[in-house]
Amino acid sequence: MISSEERKMPSYNTSSAIQNLVLENREKLSISGVIDVLSFDDQIVILETELGMLTIKGDNIRINKLSIDTTEVVLEGEITSMSYTDKEITKKDSTFLGKIFK
Repeated sequence: MISSEERKMPSYNTSSAIQNLVLENREKLSISGVIDVLSFDDQIVILETELGMLTIKGDNIRINKLSIDTTEVVLEGEITSMSYTDKEITKKDSTFLGKIFK
């Protein structure tokens, strides 16, 4: 039997997804294949991407570019770590993009 937790997890099709992460001097991060910005502040950014949830940590992080058409996000600041997870983040409110395009 499938639990309710397993039903909530998104299925990411990693076989056909193409994603690029370009980190320049640990100060500028360009990411393609971004579906949604779930959370962000100056120390952590959580993105839903075609390959899973991506968490970026650092200091003085800011979103420099956000393009829905090209699914690209550019972050600037001091990037200290990037990690993927396949688990869905519980959304308190609507997502960042949902708030903008409401």
